[in-house]
Amino acid sequence: MNNRRYGLLFADHASGSRRDRSGLASALAYLQPGDCLVVWKLDRLGRSLPHLLETVNGLRARGIAFRSLTEQMDTTTPQGEFLFHVFGALAQFERSLTQERVNAGLAAARRRGRQGGRPFGIDPEKLATVITALDAGATKASVCRTFGIPRSTLVDSLARIGWSPGANAQGEKSGISPNTDRGPDRTAV
Repeated sequence: MNNRRYGLLFADHASGSRRDRSGLASALAYLQPGDCLVVWKLDRLGRSLPHLLETVNGLRARGIAFRSLTEQMDTTTPQGEFLFHVFGALAQFERSLTQERVNAGLAAARRRGRQGGRPFGIDPEKLATVITALDAGATKASVCRTFGIPRSTLVDSLARIGWSPGANAQGEKSGISPNTDRGPDRTAV
């Protein structure tokens, strides 16, 4: 008897929300082009809609069909393919809405004066003193020893404010304000 003709049963006893499901992993590894993966319900295959779409797209790329018995989704039919694309569009819409809400929340926090992101490793007053010493000709190594600052912290702090040696040769005042912009990619609420 050829098991590929009649199918095999793979079972998991873990929640569908877990990533480490041995039954699903075994089933996905067993499948070959021309096979069809059948699940009782969509939530048995994916932890979330994006994960489900990723899994089914991976199956499609390998030439494997997909069917869900409860939702009557069958990617071998035009209707099932359409339904799957609608799910994909809904997942993209959900991601866009989430991103929009996060950005709106970050903007609202900035308007309230909240600064997000990783805190500075050196407080602003100490950093202003360090910059004055560096502008006066002190080396980074001597500043680190004098102020008890790890070199990586000093280098990171100077990079965050855009300080470079010789930048203040015309007598510009160095320093850092406590509200230095940390950039949009490092801002969090």
